[in-house]
Amino acid sequence: MNFSLFLVALGLSAFLHFLIQKVFIYYNRFDDFNHRSSHKTLATRTGGIGLFLTLLIISLFHYFNKIEIFDYSLFIPLGTMLIVGVYDDLYNADFKLKFFLQIIVAKILIDQGYVISNYYGLFGQYEVPWFLAQFSTVFVFLVVVNSINFIDGLDGLLITQVLKTIFLIEFFSSSFSSLLPIGIIMIASILPLYYFNLKKNQKIFLGDGGSMFLGTLVMIYILTVLDPSYQILPEYSINKVVFAILVILYPLTDLLQVFILRIKDGKSPFIADQKHLHHILNRKLNSHLKTTLLILFLSIIIFISLIIIS
Repeated sequence: MNFSLFLVALGLSAFLHFLIQKVFIYYNRFDDFNHRSSHKTLATRTGGIGLFLTLLIISLFHYFNKIEIFDYSLFIPLGTMLIVGVYDDLYNADFKLKFFLQIIVAKILIDQGYVISNYYGLFGQYEVPWFLAQFSTVFVFLVVVNSINFIDGLDGLLITQVLKTIFLIEFFSSSFSSLLPIGIIMIASILPLYYFNLKKNQKIFLGDGGSMFLGTLVMIYILTVLDPSYQILPEYSINKVVFAILVILYPLTDLLQVFILRIKDGKSPFIADQKHLHHILNRKLNSHLKTTLLILFLSIIIFISLIIIS
């Protein structure tokens, strides 16, 4: 079942990425070149649309056959964030509007039962009051989604970090999480993007639609880890909050250092520039692929080291 799901998603995703790009090229919807661009070739911001449609089509097939492979209500927050991101790609939405809509989506997740109600000993706290649980969930949602969005500046980097997150959370689970089917579909859907993202001509970028969509998916995975039903393998006694932070350590670290640098320079932390860690590394290595692999290698080494120490 899982292998067939993977193969179907892989083939469908490759076809949709190709088809959607052709439609955007036909209507002259290309990614603009500017002072922050790391590419000088024709590209479309259609990766997120391809990922979402792959997930939607496969889910509709199972839904009409009365098979629930995951919680289909997740399409509400995932679809909303995709639309917000695609709108931003096309019309450059104000960051305050995006922030407001992200808070609404976080509240939707809370009402669906995805909420941080236990700190598992962090700051000496365990079960927390409902107001604090909601506030924490909204705050973490904003941090996680925007940290994922911020690393979408290098070919292959964001999708690699998302794949790493899904793999680690599923691998260290004592029994696979309830998100395993959606994880399999997304892994298979992401893989063709490496070809379209790293090739020299007619690239496909995730765009804000893709980064917002995947950022929300990562957040749902983090909320799943922090749910009492998720249990880390018994041979690892690491705190669940620490574990959740470690699986997305690079995006969080990059977000923090960029905010500090921008505020220090008297600029808005939401005004994009090339002061990200991956931009700095890429200027040294002069290769998106090498930079992406180095960040992945260092992330895994740090993760494993801290897991062993714990």
